[in-house]
Amino acid sequence: MRKYVLKRIILGLVSFFIVVGTVMIFTYSLIDRRSIFANDPSYNKYQNNEKVIYENNRYQQFGYLRYFTYSSYINAKYADDPDNPQLEIDKSAIYEKSDFTVDKKEDNVLRNYKGDNQSVKEFIDYYQSNGYTLRYLAPMYAGETLYSFPYFIAQKDLSVFERLGNYFGNLISFETIFDVQDERITDRYMKWEWDVRSNMPALIGNGTKHKYLIYFDNQFPYVHQNIVHINLGISVSLYTDAEIYQKITGSQGEIVKSDQLYPVEIATGETFEHDATAFDFHTVTFGYGKPTEVQTMMYGDDPYNNAIQYKDGISMIGNSFIVGIIATFVAYIVGLPVGIWMARRKDKLFDKIGNLYIIFIMAVPSLAYIFIFAFIGTRAFNLPYKFANATIPILGYILPMISLALPSIGGLMKWMRRYMIDQMNSDYVKFARSQGLSEGEIFAKHISPNAFIYLVHSIPIDILVCLTGAIITESVYSLPGVGRLLTNGIQKFDNSVIIACTVFYTTLSIIALILGDLLLAKYDPRISFTEGGN
Repeated sequence: MRKYVLKRIILGLVSFFIVVGTVMIFTYSLIDRRSIFANDPSYNKYQNNEKVIYENNRYQQFGYLRYFTYSSYINAKYADDPDNPQLEIDKSAIYEKSDFTVDKKEDNVLRNYKGDNQSVKEFIDYYQSNGYTLRYLAPMYAGETLYSFPYFIAQKDLSVFERLGNYFGNLISFETIFDVQDERITDRYMKWEWDVRSNMPALIGNGTKHKYLIYFDNQFPYVHQNIVHINLGISVSLYTDAEIYQKITGSQGEIVKSDQLYPVEIATGETFEHDATAFDFHTVTFGYGKPTEVQTMMYGDDPYNNAIQYKDGISMIGNSFIVGIIATFVAYIVGLPVGIWMARRKDKLFDKIGNLYIIFIMAVPSLAYIFIFAFIGTRAFNLPYKFANATIPILGYILPMISLALPSIGGLMKWMRRYMIDQMNSDYVKFARSQGLSEGEIFAKHISPNAFIYLVHSIPIDILVCLTGAIITESVYSLPGVGRLLTNGIQKFDNSVIIACTVFYTTLSIIALILGDLLLAKYDPRISFTEGGN
């Protein structure tokens, strides 16, 4: 069993890298990169050289290329000596157009530099030796007035292997006491301390990104950790510079305020009257730069002064799992009994009605029957059509859940009926009849359990199917889940979101297949994954 599970895990990991890598290649190679500006309201605000710089910034954010400007190179060079008079001389070196020979046919690609500025030559030598293309954007004047600044940039498109290596290499990270490099961190440690907020011990870090590395509270799952992180990338266009993992797993909904002590009050032991706050002080991260007055009031001199606010909603992944799991449960408690009854009433009226439903649900496109049942649900039962319009939150899940369960019910009806009819003519059934058992006893004790063996393997996969089917359902009903996130990411050309959703669904697929095999081995005594088993 262990060898089999290990083998499946290894094969699953290989499949994971292949699927995610393929989607990443298609996303970055087959779609015109300029599509990212289709829904960008800021794009047309820029002109001339500034527009080129904006484009490069966005291309770098979306993961198409890596680029550096000469100005950033100079600032880094003189970072330890900002008063050096050579700084301004080097900065102004690129204003002399006559020092640069360029080929207009190749979009201002640098051909030759004829000047004598040493910093410019160092910039050229360093980035050319590392495979970068150099571009010189000359200053533009209207008479004596400068209206477009000059830029000297080095850029390089990321290769497929660089992009894959960067993504998979940073997919999982661990916090260390050396993550924060700031002069305010004078003592670096990880140690257990008593947490007065939860009256439980907590692992506290200094020099780590998060202050609370392991802590307890009254929010599910009650035990939280900030040591191991899954990095799914940064959303650029859908959520401006937001961590996708945090968006998927973080609570949604309205901000919830409560009376709680500020960290400065716990540190000093002195309390003062203040309004209720929504900040979850267990989520504080290190804050770079000068703190605001509000941060000083709450945190005092503690540099860990950035916290996430409490919200009363369920996360995206939570919404998807709630709908998917309930839909699968409903499908089994309805589809299996109906399939059994159809087999017992083969070619009778009930069987014909059931087959009619199976044909309907398989023949009609999913989007069509979703709208059909949405119309029935809203008109006949006054159910909310959009999730956000539900006055009682639980009602917003009903239509999406039913829409996901309906095709699964049809599939289970079809296969259960087929497997049971196959079993009805088996020798062991004939033997049971010869022993005088009634048809009800034969179906309940022999045929049904044996027919169900063929469906056990599909239980985790059916849950996955409901989750993947939610891509359309969540979009129709505006349910804030992972499926809707994927469609929104595609519409906004947010590559990071598309890849992150691929990681999510690929991981679920691998887990579902392994769990299906384990369930089959547990339920069917004929299946064994041990050596020497059949």
